[in-house]
Order: sequence, then C-alpha cells, then structure tokens
Amino acid sequence: MTADVMAMTQDQPSARPAWWKWAVAITASLGALLEVIDTSIVNVALSEMQGNLGATLSEIGWVVTGYAIANVVMIPLSAWLGDYFGKKNYFIFCLIGFTLASVACGLSTSLSMLVVARVIQGLTGGGLLAKGQSIIFETFSAHEQGLAQAVFGLGVMVGPALGPTLGGYLTDALGWRWIFFINIPFGIIAVVAAYIFFAPDRVNKEMNRRVDWWGIGLLTVGLACFQTLLEEGQQDDWFASPFIVTMAILSLVGMALFIWRELSIDYPAVNLRVLRHRSLMAGSLYSMVLGMSLYGALFALPIFAQSMLHYTAEQTGFLLLPGALASAVFMILGAKLTTWIDARVLVAIGSSILAVTMFVLSGINPDTNEQSLYWPLIWRGAGTVLMFMPLTLATLGPIPKADIAAASGFFNLTRQIGGSIGIALLTTLLAQRENFHRTILSEHISLYDAATRARFEGMVQYLHQQGSSMAQAQHQAYALLDGMLNQQAAILSFGDIFWFMGVVFLVSMWLIFFLGKPSASADSSLGAH
Repeated sequence: MTADVMAMTQDQPSARPAWWKWAVAITASLGALLEVIDTSIVNVALSEMQGNLGATLSEIGWVVTGYAIANVVMIPLSAWLGDYFGKKNYFIFCLIGFTLASVACGLSTSLSMLVVARVIQGLTGGGLLAKGQSIIFETFSAHEQGLAQAVFGLGVMVGPALGPTLGGYLTDALGWRWIFFINIPFGIIAVVAAYIFFAPDRVNKEMNRRVDWWGIGLLTVGLACFQTLLEEGQQDDWFASPFIVTMAILSLVGMALFIWRELSIDYPAVNLRVLRHRSLMAGSLYSMVLGMSLYGALFALPIFAQSMLHYTAEQTGFLLLPGALASAVFMILGAKLTTWIDARVLVAIGSSILAVTMFVLSGINPDTNEQSLYWPLIWRGAGTVLMFMPLTLATLGPIPKADIAAASGFFNLTRQIGGSIGIALLTTLLAQRENFHRTILSEHISLYDAATRARFEGMVQYLHQQGSSMAQAQHQAYALLDGMLNQQAAILSFGDIFWFMGVVFLVSMWLIFFLGKPSASADSSLGAH
C-alpha cells in the first residue's frame, strides 16, 4: 500500500476498503491476546525463576500478584485515558509500554527488577484489553458484532489455556526469560498495524480536561488492596493475618470513597453512571461468574494434573490444548449462531453446558486419566465460548456509543476480578474440603478394622521382602497408608470444587432475564465510527 493511499484511507473513513475494519479487529485482538496470555504464561515457570533469582516461594508469587494488581487498576481507567489522550494514541502507547516491559522482564537480574517490570506490564496491558474491545464495538455495526467479537474473543478465551502450554514449552526448551521475549516480535507487529489501520484520533472538545487525581488514587488503593487480599489471603490464613485485615479495611474504605467521589463530580476518572444500563449491571455480574470458570477451572485442572497425575508443566499445557482448540472452533460457529439466535438464549445454552461439564468433572477419581478428561475439557471450551461472546453482545449491544468505552472497561474488570475471586475461593475451598475428607476417611481407617489390618500387614510383608527390616517396613507401611489417605482426600476435594462451580452456573442463570439485545439506535451508533 502506498503512502498516498494510506493517507487517503486514514483521513477519509468512507474511502477505506471493506477489509479495513477487519484489520482493525485483528490488531485490537492481537493486543488483547498478548495481555491475556501473560496472565497465565508465567505460572509454569515460577519454580525456575525462584531458583535463578534466589527468591522464596512467597516472594516469587509477587511476579503474578504485581501483574494482576496493576491490571485490575488500569482496566477501569482505560476509557478516560483513551478519551483524554486519544484512543489510537493510548492503544499504541500501551503496546509500546507492554513490549518494552516484556524486554525488561526477560533481562531482569533480580526479583525486585522483575516485579517492577511486571507491574509496568500489567499497567500497560490493562489498557490493551478494555480499549481493544471498545474499539471493535465502535468500528462494526450491530449485525457484524457477532463475527467481530468472535475474533476478539478468540484471544481472550484461548489465551489463558495457551499460556501454560506455551510457557511450559519455552521454559523447558529455551529458559524462562523467553516467555517474555516471545512478546517482542508480536508487540512490534501490533504497533505498526495499529499505526496504519486505526482511525486518527479526533479531539474531544467537550471533554473536561481536569484530572480526577483523588478518584484515581482511591481506585488504586481500593482495587490494589482488594486484589492483594485475594492473591495472598490463602497463604496468610486470611483474616487471622493482620496484613490481610489491613488490606480488607483499606479496600473497603477506598472503594466506598471512590464510588462517592465518582458519583459526586462532573469529571470522574471512571464513569460509574454507565451502570444505569440494566444490561451492563446484569452482564457484569454474569461476567464475574464467567471469570470464575475461565480462570478458576484453569487453576484447578493444572493442579490436579500435576499433583494427582504427576504431569510435567509441558504435559499439563498439552492436556489443556484440545479445549483451547475447541474454543477456537466454537468461536467461529458462535459468531454464526448470534445472527440466528437471541444472544440470551446462547448464554443460557453455554451456562448449561458449563454446569453439566463441571458436574461431570466432579466425578474424578484415582482412575481419572487424560482420556477421561478429553471430552469434558472440549465441552468446557465450547460452553465458555457460547457464554462469553453472546454475553458480550447482550451486555454491551444495547448501550449507546458514547458509553461503550466506559462500559467495556467495567465489563472486562468484572471478568478479571471474577477470576481472582474464583481462584481465591477455590483455593480456600480446596484446602478446607481436603481437611474435611481426611477427617471423615480417617475415621474408617483403623488397625482394629480387619480389611485395614490385612492391607497393612500385606504392605509390611512386601516391604520386608524388598530388604527393609521389620521395624522399617512397618514405618514405611504407615507412611504409605497416610499417603493413600491424603490422595483420596485430595481427589474428593477436587470433585467438590467442580461440583461447586456447576452449582454457581445454575444459580446465576436468573441474570439472563436482565440482559438485553442491540437496539436500532445502538446499531446506527455502532456503525458510525
């Protein structure tokens, strides 16, 4: 394409060829994909980072926590930042910042340097996710939104599953630093594409140029403390820890003052008044449930695979890969379905599939293997897609163009927070249910019981024949019995959390009645970009 043609198409939107808007969609989706993958790609490399940087287990956890905190703080601010600096300028700035932060992560020689770089990565990445989706909504007309959101959703849905697979491979083959260096070429491509294809920013003369520093500060305190509470709560024994109690108080006070501040001034950093739209309120609550599924299940399944099936990080990644590929296939199918079927009906179908899948997974046992997980993971990928894309349309479709950016930021924030809540809740539930099942099972294991006694004596005889003394054999047999007890309790606890997620999907389906569908006015405004 010549420079003259590029100038003409940027200055005259009507002169753009038909494929131009799809180049915008792919570029915005690539930025979101980079952000989403980096949410989960580091998880499989934490042990290597820990050893290389000389950090403790709790210290290395801040590589994940710092990114998550920065991410949730920036997502709701992305609408205001896009209006203040210009959507194109802000998106390109985020891409450049994310890419440079990835370089800094890969070159880090200390834990502090890595955590700071990850925080910068999270701050710039938060803008890519919410702003990318709002740009797509403003570029396409309502009847094209299904396929456009499928392109965007492909990255958001597949990214969390691809992260562990890609991270495990890169860590084993090239070292943990390459999970960050891999972002560099894609970041450069996205920057060039955004510069070429995104429409030039128009100056918003009606925007109040005053900066709501108090609102930004209160939002940062409230969300950062809440995210820290969720990330660190389990390992600090929740409210038995003074640190967690402090985080809870600061998050509650910070968010209360933030809400009061934003609703009482004329130039808020985050426009909370968009919550007057009923579809956004219901869709955001449902988005939290989706976040619990998307990130919660991706938290539970790798732990089960590695602790119960003894998979390596790379094997665990490949276990999740078929589900990710199924999401890609159903994303295209879902785009077609949205043109024929009411989005709310598709959300109900997706929720039902996810509920049934979770109930199937709740039946895991010591004989569960890769083959028995294959189809449940396929259907989980399909159900997540059939819930995510129609939910986006039913939530943001009825909203006027002027409120799309703020609504998209809030909608994406709730999914991220839902994921954090889901992981924190499931982590706690997993530990509590494991203790519960161990207590119940131990009541039925006694050397006074004939069956237990026979198994114990059989173990002792076998170990004695293998060369252990009788005393050593008895001690080893006790340890084996204790290990079997712990394994059974752990397996039952995994079943409980999958059952819990299934119930959550069923109970939350009442929110579907409050979702909407694009109106005629929304259609015309969406296509007016």
